[in-house]
Amino acid sequence: MDAPSTLARTESELRSQLEDWAHAVRAKDIDRIFAHYASDIVAFDAIAQLQFKGTDAYRKHWDACMTMCPGPMVFELHELQITAGDDLAFVHGLSRCGGTGPDGKEMSGWMRMTTCFRKHNGEWRIAHEHFSAPFDPKSDKALWLQP
Repeated sequence: MDAPSTLARTESELRSQLEDWAHAVRAKDIDRIFAHYASDIVAFDAIAQLQFKGTDAYRKHWDACMTMCPGPMVFELHELQITAGDDLAFVHGLSRCGGTGPDGKEMSGWMRMTTCFRKHNGEWRIAHEHFSAPFDPKSDKALWLQP
């Protein structure tokens, strides 16, 4: 297979993984979410700790996040750009994330997202993930801006 065909197939595989991962988040399916992560994931999430190392630590964080949103989840991926090689790839884009509170009101915001994949035993897994929101240094508050 030629290089452009291989790249197109890899991008398709990664987009499919990201779509399944996003569906798993919206379904609050923790096992399915974690099927996409490498066991040695290092994650920088926009809330709580500075970093999470390994699936045990990150899973506890995801469990806590799910309890913050008792209603339906909001998790959308936008403007994804993929760069891939043979066994490493990274994706950057924007994410609208949040959920529905007990009062039925949606609470969501836009964040920046970078996801790094590593291929292991023929399977792409997320080895690093970074979500962040810009902030106003004068007020120290996150800015949940529209793209």
